[in-house]
Amino acid sequence: MTSPARKRDPEGRRRAIVEAAVELLLEGDGAELTHRRVAARAGVPLGSTTQYFATLADLRTAALEQIAAANEAGLVEIREALAAPDSGPDTLAALLHRYIADEERLRADNALWAAALRDAELHRLVRHWYDGFTAVLRDHVSPRAAVALAVYLDGAAMHASFHDEPLDLASLAAVIAALSTVEGGEA
Repeated sequence: MTSPARKRDPEGRRRAIVEAAVELLLEGDGAELTHRRVAARAGVPLGSTTQYFATLADLRTAALEQIAAANEAGLVEIREALAAPDSGPDTLAALLHRYIADEERLRADNALWAAALRDAELHRLVRHWYDGFTAVLRDHVSPRAAVALAVYLDGAAMHASFHDEPLDLASLAAVIAALSTVEGGEA
């Protein structure tokens, strides 16, 4: 009796390769990202990595794009939470506190930011989240306040990355409430 033929799943294999690359990026500074290590992590033949990604730069970009795509879910959550009738600065503070307390999410965003610092082509991935976040906030605060809140969040995330504990919820809520009252047009 012959064994059943293995079903080909090119998209599944590509996804496994990208997920393995993301994992390796989150574990280090990206120097350990090689086709060989990605193939081993993904459990695929080495040739598969180069079949889907001709260069290591292409593979790294795909992994960083996946990290950036994960931020989209966060924007949807923020948009929906702020649309609730009883939402306000405390709602935003709770969401942001949960984000800065999530070490894995911060590690992913830091990997994205670090890569974008070295490669101007990747700036779009970082700016996409920032632009989306300020657009969501502009439905609730002035344009200048939206920019101030986005910049503050970047700083709070960086602070959390280098301290044992993120800023506490009360501190976040106080600053977010104050920044939410900033008036004016485009910053």
